Amino acid sequence: MHELLATPENVFWGYFDADTPPVMTVESGAVVKIHTLPACFPEDLPPDASLVTPDHRAAIETLTPGGDGSKVVVGPVGPHMVTGPIHVKGAMPGDVLQVDILDVELRQDWGFCAILPLLGTLPEEFTDYERIHIMVDRARRVGVLPWGTAVPLDPFFGILGVAPPKEWGRVGSPEPRAFGGNMDNKDLRPGTTLYLPVFNEGALFSAGDGHGCQGHGEVCITALETALNGTFRLTVRKDMRITQPFAETPSHLMSIGLNVDLDEAARQAVREMVRLVCERSRLTRNEAYMMCSLVADLHVTQLVDINKGVHMLFPKTYLGGLQ
Repeated sequence: MHELLATPENVFWGYFDADTPPVMTVESGAVVKIHTLPACFPEDLPPDASLVTPDHRAAIETLTPGGDGSKVVVGPVGPHMVTGPIHVKGAMPGDVLQVDILDVELRQDWGFCAILPLLGTLPEEFTDYERIHIMVDRARRVGVLPWGTAVPLDPFFGILGVAPPKEWGRVGSPEPRAFGGNMDNKDLRPGTTLYLPVFNEGALFSAGDGHGCQGHGEVCITALETALNGTFRLTVRKDMRITQPFAETPSHLMSIGLNVDLDEAARQAVREMVRLVCERSRLTRNEAYMMCSLVADLHVTQLVDINKGVHMLFPKTYLGGLQ
C-alpha cells in the first residue's frame, strides 16, 4: 500500500496538464491510498475555521487556481484541488489504465452546496445565489442540512482521470473529456472498475472533487462538496484499446458518453455499450442494440460540466449464456 497525502506539493488546482510532474511512481498493480481536498475556493470555507483541515489550509495559502501562470488554461479554471499525478510504470500511449476503486472514506466534518452565477441547469431562473454549509456526520453517515434534513451519504470521486494528450496543453478541470476528469458519476463507487485510455507515458493518474452524495444530474452545479480519501489499484492493460472511459461493476457494464449536446452524449453511451456487449458475447451488432433497448438503463450523469454526461448500465447476467 502506497499513500499519497494532500500536501501542497502533491496537489494542483483547477486544471489538467500532461506537463504536471508526477509526485509518485508505482508499479503496475500497486494499491495507492490518495488523500484529497474539497473542490472549493476560499469563499466556500465554513465560518468555523477549526473545521478546515491543516492540509487544506496550506493548499489555499500556497497554490494558485490555474497554476503558476506559466501556461494559459484552455477553458474555465475550476475549483477542483486534485491530488497527483501518479506515474504507473509501463503505461504508454495507447494502453489502458485499469482503476479498481477499492475504498472511499470521508475525511472531514463539513461540506457545502451552492447555486453559482450563470451555472447549473437553470441559470436564468436561479439568480439568488446561495451557499449552504452541510455538517458531515461520519459516524451516522449522513449530511445534516441547515434546515435539519439528514441525507444519507454515498461518497464518490467526481474527478478520476489520467493526464490529457500533451498537445491539448493545460485544460480547465470542469470539463470531462476522453481522459476522464470531472465526470461526476455517482456510480463510480467502491467495487467499480474504471478503464481510462492512456495518452502519456506513466498514465499520470489523479483524483479529487470528493462528493458526499449527489443526485444524477447534479442540477444546481454542486453536489455535497467535501474531502475524501480513496484507495485504488492501478493496473496497466496492454491487451485493451479504447478511446474513451468505460467502467464495470460486479453486476453491470457501464458505458460513458460525454458531449456538449445531451443527445449526442446519449448516442455515445449507447454506441459504446453496443461495442462492449459485442466484445463480451457472440451477439451481432444488431442483436446487441436490441438487447440494450430491452434491458439496459440510461442515466443522465450530469448536466452542468460543459460536456454533459450520460452513462448506460447493462446487467452482466444477460451475457452469461451469450459468450
